[in-house]
Amino acid sequence: MTERKEESDMAVKHRDRGRPASGAAIKRGLPPGSMVFIGETKESRTRIDVFDYHPDGLEVHEDVTVEACAEMANGAGVTWINVTGVHDVDAIGAVGRAFSLHPLTLEDIVNTTQRLKIEEFDTYLYIVMKMLHFDAATQTVEVEHVSLVLGERFVISFQEQEGDVFDGVRGRIRSAKGRIRRMHADYLAYALMDAVIDHYFEAVETIGDRAEAVEDRVLDHPRPADVQSIHRLRRELLDLRRAVWPLRDEIATVMRSDSALIRAETRIYWRDLYDHTVQIIDMVETSRHIIGGAQETYLAIMGHRMNEVMKVLTIIATIFIPLTFVVGIYGMNFLYMPELEWRFGYPLILSIMLGIALGMLAWFRHRGWL
Repeated sequence: MTERKEESDMAVKHRDRGRPASGAAIKRGLPPGSMVFIGETKESRTRIDVFDYHPDGLEVHEDVTVEACAEMANGAGVTWINVTGVHDVDAIGAVGRAFSLHPLTLEDIVNTTQRLKIEEFDTYLYIVMKMLHFDAATQTVEVEHVSLVLGERFVISFQEQEGDVFDGVRGRIRSAKGRIRRMHADYLAYALMDAVIDHYFEAVETIGDRAEAVEDRVLDHPRPADVQSIHRLRRELLDLRRAVWPLRDEIATVMRSDSALIRAETRIYWRDLYDHTVQIIDMVETSRHIIGGAQETYLAIMGHRMNEVMKVLTIIATIFIPLTFVVGIYGMNFLYMPELEWRFGYPLILSIMLGIALGMLAWFRHRGWL
């Protein structure tokens, strides 16, 4: 227990130095399945809330103990156990022992950098997802690590912090609307994943609107600040792509699975999740093309402006080349020079220089260089 706490403290220290915690560095030398929290430590304590329901009834329990939620999961209905706060490896370990979760599963639950995947065990399915929140205040997309454990009669969801996208699912369970209260645990897992994916649409559409706005602004009046906006959108789209692209394969794995935990009547809903995922991927790729086009347009416009400026400067320099030559000749300090003592020599030279400049301007215009 002490060793786990020391390793967790190491993760906090990495964050304090402003660098992301390196799982390879923290877990170096530890055996597989060692629980080491990797991520940003939250101040809130770990909390367990339970929805225990069946077609004719519902019980909601807030902030319960591990023993109580394990006992409820042995009932005849469906039990949804929501664990908030994966930074407490002791609490997560207690949940794992109560539900006989594999050590490798517990290792992935407390690793917030874990990539999306699905693993099939004898008594449960383990699913890793990324939950997206669009923060309207900062105009950024926040990514949160979410794990789902699907058992015969229960679903356990693990989240990093309070606040999620599952309010719609909670509302349907409370009001008994739709089929969720009549279905089994696999449908609840589908409903939770569907809620996560629905918010992908919101995030992708918001970023798409911002990308189109940046594109229009670049076409109308490009500014240096647009480069930062483009770069920020590219990073957000990259995060979205990382969250969505593996999800398609993950859902396809569930659909192809022969696990008895996924019932035949529920597989059609998982196919619907697959279709939504493909649609989101198309939207992400479209937004990436828009942002890439906006960046290329900005660089092209800036390059065109630079070419125009250089063209003007080149024309000015070209005009002054013969004028400088004439002035250089008459600036030499020789005693016997033509027109040196002629009364109209100075106006004549100025007239010749003006004629040269006007003649060159006329020639440039004739050639289409102006």
